Amino acid sequence: MSRLFLRKSVQDCENDILERGGLKRSLGKWHLTALGVGATIGAGIFATTGTAIVGDPVRPGAGPAIVLSFLLTALTCGFAALCYAEFAAMVPISGSAYTYAYASLGELVAWIIGWDLIIEYAVGNIGVAIGWSGYFRELLTHFGLHLPAWLATDYRSAHMAAEAVAAGATDASSRYLASALSSAPHLLGVPLIANLPAFLIVALITVVLVIGIKESANSNTAMVVLKIGIILFFCAVGSTLIQPVNWNNPATGGFAPNGFAGISAGAAIIFFSYIGFDATSTAAEDARDPARDMPFGIIMSLVVCTVLYIVLALVMTGMAPWQGLGTPEPMITALALADGSPRLLAISRFIVSLGAVIAMSSVLLVFQLGQPRIFMSMSRDGLLPPFLARVHPRFKTPYIGTVLTGLFVAVFAAFANIAEVVDLTNIGTLFAFVLVSAGVIVLRRQEPDRVRPFRAPWVPVTPMISIVACLYLMFQLPRVTWIRFGIWLVLGLVVYFFYGVRHSRLRAAAAAAERSEEAA
Repeated sequence: MSRLFLRKSVQDCENDILERGGLKRSLGKWHLTALGVGATIGAGIFATTGTAIVGDPVRPGAGPAIVLSFLLTALTCGFAALCYAEFAAMVPISGSAYTYAYASLGELVAWIIGWDLIIEYAVGNIGVAIGWSGYFRELLTHFGLHLPAWLATDYRSAHMAAEAVAAGATDASSRYLASALSSAPHLLGVPLIANLPAFLIVALITVVLVIGIKESANSNTAMVVLKIGIILFFCAVGSTLIQPVNWNNPATGGFAPNGFAGISAGAAIIFFSYIGFDATSTAAEDARDPARDMPFGIIMSLVVCTVLYIVLALVMTGMAPWQGLGTPEPMITALALADGSPRLLAISRFIVSLGAVIAMSSVLLVFQLGQPRIFMSMSRDGLLPPFLARVHPRFKTPYIGTVLTGLFVAVFAAFANIAEVVDLTNIGTLFAFVLVSAGVIVLRRQEPDRVRPFRAPWVPVTPMISIVACLYLMFQLPRVTWIRFGIWLVLGLVVYFFYGVRHSRLRAAAAAAERSEEAA
């Protein structure tokens, strides 16, 4: 039992790179910043903001006070970012929170957080791919192209839409999705319904990532520049359509119609908009100068995204009454409800649809980049099969893990419902933040003299604030999310005790050392 908490020292982590060979170090600080921004600005801001503003059957909405929800989430992520930055500069290898936990809290906790990160990266990317498909379908309509519904959604979404139509829903989106049940071909009496665009975009991103990290990073940088420009375009157009009464209308509950409860619930929902900033840390082994560039990339990406989010939220809630924004495409809905030139609004809707497709493509790229590198680190330690650590001889990328991750995400994106993955992704990411923050405190005590190129300020106060804030947001999530999260962790422990315990390199080395001492 004592070996369950064996720590892999920072020196051992560095030795692994020297012995086994690392990845090609080709990324500078702006590449890393772009990776963080590319992962952060995506499905969350484009898809979940509407739910956070209006609420849902189990949570109150924030209303125009969504701006304060963004600030609350940004502060939570900011304290966690300082902890991530300290670890990323000190332990510059792939693995993100998994590696940091191994170096500070021990193998069992490292396994738990590594298994948990699958929720953030792979499961989260399923949600991103589904969201991408919806905006892509909207974009095609501007060119007069219409995908059959049975090739653009999943069975559960189609069934839910059919129930909504039966209950009296008349919106075009519900009618379209419901039509999948009647128009789909059948095999053995089962309707063949699958989200083909979601499957294909993941397959394309996987091919790009196998070719090489620098090529992938350059592609991501181009997409980041484009989508920031499009968000700024929306804000510029929207600022001319703002009606200040929408921010504080007594008839609709004022600025914060549901008080701090609505603000807190909104913060927990829009956390999905922030989960990507820590993806920068998974590329530590690809950074040219990780001691300097990793903290810069992590913190700068968070700052850039927070500023954009706050401006976007102000403009969106000023353009239209907040009660009407509770759709999967709140920015497009705000334009549809705004009072302005019909031609300008139609052009703006097209550009926003294009921007969402670009934004989510870059998120898919960064998350698909991160997951195989976590698998690679766990495989190096013997906790997962060794083939996941193989690096392509030509492209110098973890190609097997990349392909397997791509297959997993693509298949589930074709058949899963987005509502069932967003909350699970949020709780998994918040849990990872808690453990990383705790790891900073533990390692400061265990190795106080370790060289730290970047030091999180005011330790242990900073990581403690991060832990409390993350736990607070976790408790704002529905009970069913906690149940699903618990089941996922139990499944992970089963895998660990049946495979990881038997193949752990660290445990094997400790056992060998004990036998040597006994023999002596």
